[in-house]
Amino acid sequence: MKTIWAPWRMKYIKSRKTRGCVFCRAARSIKNSSSQVLYRGRHAFVIMNIYPYSNGHLMVVPVRHRPDIEKLTGDERSELMELTAMCTRALKKTYGPQGFNIGVNIGRAAGAGIPGHVHIHVVPRWTGDTNFMAAACDTKIIPESLSSAYRKLKKHFPRSRENK
Repeated sequence: MKTIWAPWRMKYIKSRKTRGCVFCRAARSIKNSSSQVLYRGRHAFVIMNIYPYSNGHLMVVPVRHRPDIEKLTGDERSELMELTAMCTRALKKTYGPQGFNIGVNIGRAAGAGIPGHVHIHVVPRWTGDTNFMAAACDTKIIPESLSSAYRKLKKHFPRSRENK
């Protein structure tokens, strides 16, 4: 039996689950820190993944709810790529990763956890970041809280466009 002590999860377990798209809720949210939004552009925004593969796992999301990239406008696709570059710059300054996995999962069959709202994952990587815990215990270690990561990363993003 595998046991991981994670007392901070109780807040999530006891919280009332909301229906609907988490990205649409974040797009409408006024308070960036509670929704984990790091930056808002005209057509897209950057949000932290609350179930990260590694520290600093970010997602770039179009504001409009669309299932795949073909349904986005040219301006939306362009801003998604600009914000992806913004994410890699911020992550380099914050964590100094040695590489990145950047990808889009379109459709549940491709692994999309939220298949109705396309988004880009930006995952910082380090040589040797798969350690014995992942190999021997099928367990991943994320050594930093989301709130701490948010504060560190937020410093490296410009003010959101709607706040200028």
